[in-house]
Amino acid sequence: MQLIAETRSTEDNRIYSLYEAPRSFFDTLIEPKISPLISRLSHFFENQNIPAYIVGGFVRDMLLKRNTADIDIVVSADALEVARQVANEFNGKYFPLDHENRIARVIIADKENLPSPVTVELDFSTLYRSIQDDLGERDFTIDAMAIEMKCFSDRETSPLIIDPFQGREDLRTGIIRSVKNSIFKMDAARLLRCIRLSHELDFAIESGTEAIIRRDSHLISSVAGERIREELLLLFAGNETETALHYLDNLALLTAMVPELDQEKGVQQPPEHFWDVFEHSLKTVSAVDFVLRRSSWDYAGRDYLDMVPWSTELGSHFDTEVSSGSNRRTLVKIAAILHDIAKPQTRAIDDQGRMRFLGHATEGAVLSRDILERVRFSNREIGQVETIIKHHLRPTQLSQSGVLPTKRAIYRFFRDTGNCGIDILFLSLADHLATRGPAIKMECWQEHTRLVDYVLAGRFEQESLPPSKLLLDGNDLINIFHLKPGPQIGKILEMVREAYADGSIRTREQAICYVRKQLEHDIELK
Repeated sequence: MQLIAETRSTEDNRIYSLYEAPRSFFDTLIEPKISPLISRLSHFFENQNIPAYIVGGFVRDMLLKRNTADIDIVVSADALEVARQVANEFNGKYFPLDHENRIARVIIADKENLPSPVTVELDFSTLYRSIQDDLGERDFTIDAMAIEMKCFSDRETSPLIIDPFQGREDLRTGIIRSVKNSIFKMDAARLLRCIRLSHELDFAIESGTEAIIRRDSHLISSVAGERIREELLLLFAGNETETALHYLDNLALLTAMVPELDQEKGVQQPPEHFWDVFEHSLKTVSAVDFVLRRSSWDYAGRDYLDMVPWSTELGSHFDTEVSSGSNRRTLVKIAAILHDIAKPQTRAIDDQGRMRFLGHATEGAVLSRDILERVRFSNREIGQVETIIKHHLRPTQLSQSGVLPTKRAIYRFFRDTGNCGIDILFLSLADHLATRGPAIKMECWQEHTRLVDYVLAGRFEQESLPPSKLLLDGNDLINIFHLKPGPQIGKILEMVREAYADGSIRTREQAICYVRKQLEHDIELK
């Protein structure tokens, strides 16, 4: 790629660079699945006589040869109106994001315009001055590059990359550098974005930019919860999240977002714990990545991982979307960092001198709800994290002295935890690793993984059974045993479900006999 032009700004004496790229170079970098759409968009803007530029992350990812379906476009027109026209033209969905600043989104998933199952997200903003001025308001040099849209419709013209701040050079050297010293004061959400991009791209943050982050870290408290949620989900979606969390903490950002975590620092635990509560929580996040086969674990190798039950079905379970931007794997990791959030206030020494944290799981569930509501997680996301934290001690309570749980105990565990039971089992494994650290014992780990494997097998066995309601329902109890509608109906049906789950009954006749015996011997049911 060759530097073909430099133009000097009269405002600040900055040199704006244009790089000419061979057409073949661009054709190989743009993902084939979306290349036809970009070409059609280019013709659309040309026909409408609207100057437009692709900017930011798409240009960066294209040069890094990373596939992306999120495209930022600035237009020399009203972006809201242009976005509406594009949505109509390409059978997309139109979402106005900011009426005051004229920002809108179009999501295109139409099979006529895109190969299934690709979905493209187009974010439109209004260009008020020159493209160079627009790029000068962006956050980092690697995101302050642009390509004029008309380059993609003219097959004879070599595309030009507008690169005022030498973003290509920072891409080459793996550096994240701020465009100007005021970028975080302009938008404090960029504090999180900087750390997230550094982690995602495995780039180093330039020392001057890191100093600005430290200076402006207090501004994170002014960021809207919705934007913090978006950045946190992107951060937790990646692998080796613990590294990024430590970096956030070193830059005073982590506890500024979640002050409750600051209370964990220095809180000592019983001797079996290798780290204090704060470090244990961060290590648990890393251990979740390990047991979900997303990264390595510094204190255990492949022999430990091979003992963890795994299957295609389990992988699909953790990939299941929960809300926009989140899946089960992401939420288990968020539960991991919050699972002991109530330990500081529940820490006590009992009469025998033992350190206890009685009720920390229940109180932690309540605290986690407050924290996640504050940063605008959805009710569904909050409910899952809350359930995981509330029951995170249950798996190890299922087995006493190495005796495997009964089928009825397994049924009750999944009854109480709903669709979060599997997530809780894997968090318990991660919690084990992060408790022992380098002092982990193979025999204890073997016993724990055996328990999880057994409980999972029990669950899948019970799920394969026909629904127990085929045996008896509430009307049967009323008609056969002359019971009155009320709470006892539900209690008896639950007893039938438990007996069915543990194999005590299998037929309708057995169920009727079972209920009759329960009514004869349990006066509370009569």
